[in-house]
Amino acid sequence: MICEIVVYNIESALKAQEGGADRIELCDNPGEGGTTPSYGTIEAVRQNVSLDVYVMIRPRGGDFHYTNYEFHCMKRDIAQCQKISVDGVVFGILNPDGTLDKTRCKELIAKARPLKVTCHRAFDMTRDPFEALEDCIEIGFDRILTAGQQAQAVKGAELIGELLKKANGRIAIMPGSGVNEDTVQEILDKSRATEIHFSAMSFRESKMIYRNQDIEGMGSDEGAEFKVRTVDPDRVRAMRTLAEKK
Repeated sequence: MICEIVVYNIESALKAQEGGADRIELCDNPGEGGTTPSYGTIEAVRQNVSLDVYVMIRPRGGDFHYTNYEFHCMKRDIAQCQKISVDGVVFGILNPDGTLDKTRCKELIAKARPLKVTCHRAFDMTRDPFEALEDCIEIGFDRILTAGQQAQAVKGAELIGELLKKANGRIAIMPGSGVNEDTVQEILDKSRATEIHFSAMSFRESKMIYRNQDIEGMGSDEGAEFKVRTVDPDRVRAMRTLAEKK
């Protein structure tokens, strides 16, 4: 079983490695579903972890239909990732009609090689998952990250299983979203997937002693300055045990 952990900072990457992850997906902005992290963060993670590092190539939150300016940014980000020597990149571009933008995706795949390339959950926003599956295979994606066109993979596990059968080894299919200790076995039992994507998320308290409570959270109700998102290595280990249980 291949366990991929989505991480949003350097500390989380190190904790994922400590827990025995096989691969990380490195992103920024968890509140927007993940965007491209800074080059400094990518470089620091690459220099300090030995497991495979895949980088999210997504210029903004929101939909997956991009302007020419945003597409140019994606190409530049991929070029920088190659210089930093990551192992893979993760992206997806859609047409307004809900089909995969094969022309632009194919251009990015060609630019990314020899890096591995995953189509992210833009796949779940397509009008027809089987059409999108064949499109992903045709243009050369190595893997699809999907929740079976649902908000959580446990609800889309049966479709994920159908996609795996239809793919028949031509592309990897990896369930993700809402994967945790309570859902992982059901997802894998129904889908028969051999890769799984999850966060093993936890929060730790800030080490700040002085705290200005008047602007905690910079005006939001979350108080985010005084908690730090990270990964729990014990959760990574527990998830692997559950995922590999026969």
